[in-house]
Amino acid sequence: MGTTKTEFFTESQNATATMLKALGHPARIAIVEHLLKVNSCICGDIVNELPLSQPTVSQHLKELKLAGIIKGSIEGNTICYCLDEAAMEKLRDYFRNITQTLQTQNNCC
Repeated sequence: MGTTKTEFFTESQNATATMLKALGHPARIAIVEHLLKVNSCICGDIVNELPLSQPTVSQHLKELKLAGIIKGSIEGNTICYCLDEAAMEKLRDYFRNITQTLQTQNNCC
């Protein structure tokens, strides 16, 4: 398997790629959408929302947390998850920059 050569890219490019890669699975999109819908931190009920086993949901939550998209706090023997607002702002700014740049360019295709 080849190397990704991440050292040749900026810290910002690597961080954005990590977040977008984490969002590249429909179960993770469903988790993000559920967290948006409930508008608060939730615990074990994410498992009840998805047609996946608890270990599979836990793995997806781990990937989202490692990418910085969600954060979790321990409350007793459960973990409460919510979206990381700073990460969402970084993604918003990234796509806003693309959109604004496209609006100022001539259509090349």
